[in-house]
Amino acid sequence: MPLVVISLGILFLFLLIIVVRLNAFIAFILVSIAIGMGQGMELNAIVSSIEKGIGNTLGFLVMILGLGAMLGKLVAESGAAQKITNGLIALFGIKNTRTAVMLTGFIVGITMFYSVGFVILVPLVFTVATATGLSLISIALPMLAALSVTHGFLPPHPAPSALSVMFEADLGKTLLYGILIAIPAILISGPILTRFIPKVEAKPLKEFMASKVFEEEELPSLTNSLITALLPVILIGFSTIISSFIAEDHFMYSLIKFIGNPVIALLLTVLIGIYTLGIARGNSMEGIMKIFGTAVSGITMVLLIISGAGALKQILIDSGVSNYIGSLLEISSMSPLIIAWLIATLIRFSVGSATVAGLTTAGIVLPLVQSSGVSPELMVLAIGSGSLMLSHVNDSGFWLFKEYFNLNIKETLSTWTVMETSIGVSGLLGVLILENFIS
Repeated sequence: MPLVVISLGILFLFLLIIVVRLNAFIAFILVSIAIGMGQGMELNAIVSSIEKGIGNTLGFLVMILGLGAMLGKLVAESGAAQKITNGLIALFGIKNTRTAVMLTGFIVGITMFYSVGFVILVPLVFTVATATGLSLISIALPMLAALSVTHGFLPPHPAPSALSVMFEADLGKTLLYGILIAIPAILISGPILTRFIPKVEAKPLKEFMASKVFEEEELPSLTNSLITALLPVILIGFSTIISSFIAEDHFMYSLIKFIGNPVIALLLTVLIGIYTLGIARGNSMEGIMKIFGTAVSGITMVLLIISGAGALKQILIDSGVSNYIGSLLEISSMSPLIIAWLIATLIRFSVGSATVAGLTTAGIVLPLVQSSGVSPELMVLAIGSGSLMLSHVNDSGFWLFKEYFNLNIKETLSTWTVMETSIGVSGLLGVLILENFIS
């Protein structure tokens, strides 16, 4: 019976999102109520579970996503993203423009939400392509591969951060493992892949060209831009590595762990960024706070969707469905990482949203993390890889790429969809290889 209930529940979720076009947050709440009732939970207990799931999920993530959005917006609005692009192209030379733009996507993508990074960086790609005479798609795909990988694999992005909370994974380790897997995934799905996919001539519309291109004298320095954008990664990575060599009773251990806590690392970076990318460059505190206000307003729906997924997860646990599914999945001889990847892939193909796919999968496979001994950090990355697979016409990212590059459906499938699928497969292979070294 629990298997029937969860199957009908996921089907109900698909119908609400795909057919009815209902907002994903409302869909998650309705499905949570339906599954709870199907499992015979008392009505008030269902409400309590939903409240608990939302509270437990958002308690930590509100700070992570809020501060991350502020930093990403500041990096964009200050011109730091453009400076990083210009600086890396100058450093690598015109011949290696693709590599420079790809690195820009990775660096900027770490702190910037995918859609924001896309809208900020793609017009810069148009400008670079026009200046160098290089194929637009051959420049764009490596950069977008880097943006996609950071979106699917690395905190403080919504899905990997939320999955880390649900699985009680160490965010620092998730970030480090994610970077190790991200690098080959980007190289395979970006510069290598572009050599084999069909040649497509993109003809972007003028409306999508950069609306704001800073003059060189308006930009912050490359050092300032790079350090500010990468400071959270530096602090979290430094803390994770150094703390593993220090005894827990050492007086420095608590301080290092404190500085490396993702919330504190982001908070410190935002405070430093207010000065380095704002006040020191003549911007007023009022102007900076307006930037932050715009950034936070843009993540409201993301937070609601994540909270809805948290409610569903809690209902699955409290109603007993989660344990039942866990006992069934444990019988399989297949790796829990592959099982999670497959489920995420199926949901991604059906629903379209990578975030929804990842969060829904987390609620289903949670018992596997708790009972199989699999690394929770690798489980986050396996699900992240599956959630990027097979992007097609039900994914907003698909249409964003199609419209900006003025392609037809077939051209978008042969470029964008192939790239996203390559990332998903490369990510899984990276996870399975890394498992041999950390288990």
